[in-house]
Amino acid sequence: MKTLPRLARSRASDSVFDILRENILGRGFRPGGRLDVRALADQLGVSATPVKDAITRLAAEGLVEIRPRSGTFVAELAPDAVAETFEIRRALECLAAERVVSRLTPDLLASFEAIIDAMERPVSNERDRVEHERKNVELHTRLVEASNNRRLAELYRNLNAHLTIARIHSRRRPDEERLEQERREHRAILEALAARDAGALVNALDRHIRRAGSALVGDLREARAGAA
Repeated sequence: MKTLPRLARSRASDSVFDILRENILGRGFRPGGRLDVRALADQLGVSATPVKDAITRLAAEGLVEIRPRSGTFVAELAPDAVAETFEIRRALECLAAERVVSRLTPDLLASFEAIIDAMERPVSNERDRVEHERKNVELHTRLVEASNNRRLAELYRNLNAHLTIARIHSRRRPDEERLEQERREHRAILEALAARDAGALVNALDRHIRRAGSALVGDLREARAGAA
């Protein structure tokens, strides 16, 4: 099991949740892996109570599964569930896009440009891939948050956590053809933002998320077939 930092008891309640969530989303714990409450508590230097509390919160987010008489496991997402999640994500981002254009400032537009410029750098190794994925999440999260709808942003963050787990399941790494397609889609999004064209922005996001969702679902099905 991954070695975790020991925690001061005074901040254990929220910190256990933050550390476990970070390790689930950051590949510290593999999808389907069992989480031993006592072992986690010992590593973190806390009692079992804050660990159990954290697991309850993680289960509410859908990041772990509590199976009676079996234990607690990092969630695994079926391809069909990922497809459904992408449909909801697409609806949320397109709704956010309708609100963003009227709130777009020069500084916010410049931040989108900087993120997309960074994502166009070559992806030649695992470190580049991780950074590329981080920037991709940042781009879409910033767009949603720029809608100034806190409830929408909260729903989106929870959905994105599920999709992060799905990407962990996927064995395929983006090839140059897929990266080039993504670059074109992101440029179309940026052009619509720069033109302050809400309709074009919604259409660009819709096409992009449909394509990305289809690709990830296909990768997951391929990974499952290979493991069978």
